[in-house]
Amino acid sequence: MSENRQATTRNAAASPWVLDTRELGRRPGSSRAVHREVTLESPLGIEDVIAAPRGAVVDVDVLLESVVEGVLVSGTASAPVEGSCARCLDPLSSRVEIDLTELFAYPHSATEETTDEDEVPRLVDDRIDLEPVVRDAVVLALPQVPLCTPDCAGLCPGCGGKWADLGPDHGHEKIDPRWAALQERLGDSSDRPEEK
Repeated sequence: MSENRQATTRNAAASPWVLDTRELGRRPGSSRAVHREVTLESPLGIEDVIAAPRGAVVDVDVLLESVVEGVLVSGTASAPVEGSCARCLDPLSSRVEIDLTELFAYPHSATEETTDEDEVPRLVDDRIDLEPVVRDAVVLALPQVPLCTPDCAGLCPGCGGKWADLGPDHGHEKIDPRWAALQERLGDSSDRPEEK
């Protein structure tokens, strides 16, 4: 094994996302439950919209099952997420929970030989890396347009105030640009006394 591959294997083994399947064996039907708490080194989600922030803890509960073609991973992952409302820009915080079901193919299996690597993940040195699977599932589970409430009215385009905080009679007088010069010349009509 080359030095670069050994270093890559050591780094992958040290990652909390990587699970060793050697104890599981390759006998179909054998299984093992795994629980991990992974502290994120980088945001997980849609950056600048909504994501689990750096330093957040992702709870991973999965069952590893040995099957003929590889290791089937099923279970859940959950993490706190933060972002801002797409309409009113108020900060948001909640929790996302995703269901995971993924087959990791054994080397030289029929699945490995008949699928592309981006279709079905592979076992590498009897290890599986959950990070890409969890990242993809979280991104798909998060809203692309997060809202603080489903009926959030957003911000007033005239003054930038939050519609929920402004009164029902809030408005801005709009002057037709063709009459703006006349209004400037005559001034505000409310300042002049009414004619009798």
